[in-house]
Amino acid sequence: MDVNQNDEAPAGTAPGPSVKERRFAALRGCERLLSGTRPQTMRERLAALTAEADLVHDLDQQPDFYGDGVVRALEERVAGLLGAEDAAFFPTGTMAQQVALRIWSERRGERNVALHPLAHPEVHERRAYATLGGLHSVWPTTAPRIPTPRELRDFDESYAVLTLELPLRDAGFVLPTWEELTATVAAESAPVHFDGARLWESTVHLGHSLPEIAALADSVYVSFYKTLGGVSGAALTGDREFVGAAKAWRHRYGGQLFQQWPAALSALAGLERELPLLESYVTHAKVVAAALADALAAVPGARVFPEPPHTHQFQLWLPYPARVLDEAGIRLAEEAGTGLFGGWRDSALPGLALTEVTVAGPALEWTAKDVAAGVEALLALL
Repeated sequence: MDVNQNDEAPAGTAPGPSVKERRFAALRGCERLLSGTRPQTMRERLAALTAEADLVHDLDQQPDFYGDGVVRALEERVAGLLGAEDAAFFPTGTMAQQVALRIWSERRGERNVALHPLAHPEVHERRAYATLGGLHSVWPTTAPRIPTPRELRDFDESYAVLTLELPLRDAGFVLPTWEELTATVAAESAPVHFDGARLWESTVHLGHSLPEIAALADSVYVSFYKTLGGVSGAALTGDREFVGAAKAWRHRYGGQLFQQWPAALSALAGLERELPLLESYVTHAKVVAAALADALAAVPGARVFPEPPHTHQFQLWLPYPARVLDEAGIRLAEEAGTGLFGGWRDSALPGLALTEVTVAGPALEWTAKDVAAGVEALLALL
């Protein structure tokens, strides 16, 4: 059964709220949240943006038109943060990723692009690079990590660009060490593209600044909504020639929108609000993950991965159906005002479901004892 659908309502009665609707209402009413941030209505989001926007941009200026104004200000801000020559704003990361791969393919005269089988373009973008761009993926490794220098040397297929997702989300938000990352990049003769949707929080584990990390790659993609809480949007960074080509393809792909100031303002606000806090999130994620592992030690099959987390996000696995865990979590939020996790999904491993835990501002007040008490309350409802 799809856990996001209601059971069929009796004839003549209106269906009840969906799991998604119940979770939204329950988490909004919680006194404490362990994973993620408090859901907001459109009115609340608009009010929050109104309060923050005046702090990051002069609102008495005219709105942007086809990429100038506040959109250009955001591009310059991102280029400065990553130490790049220039940046191009995109309405979606899917579009940005396609454009980056296409540029490198055309420059190199090669249709193959090197990806990971768990990479976002493979798993979450309907393989748009292939359907729309006519590109083909090759996998230098299938292990849940970036390829090693030896794997690159031994790989027997050519490709236009090597894409490294930092962190590799579907493997558990996994990052390499700095030494592993630099060794892989040094062993690669093709251009390197970083899928850095969550690059902002990777500096802690890698032990280096955003410009130092970005300098390893020929192009970098970053997201404005995944960690920063923006409305939408992404950016590609690189040298001026690459960014110029990216903007041309952005237009061809339909991304040259008339006005994008709400998204640009929310991205600028997110950079100011969240970047200074990310180290505290990553540090506290280790406390939360360890507490969860201890509290679930007696539950067969329960697992926190990776432990310790590499960023402020990690996976939690439990031996129950996703629909059961969803119902227990919603009940805990409704009845006790405690929100532990977001949605669950059944995994490919029989009998195990997983959720992704995001340690952000609301979680900073949780102690290890608080986490243990929350888990105990959840298990009592299962």
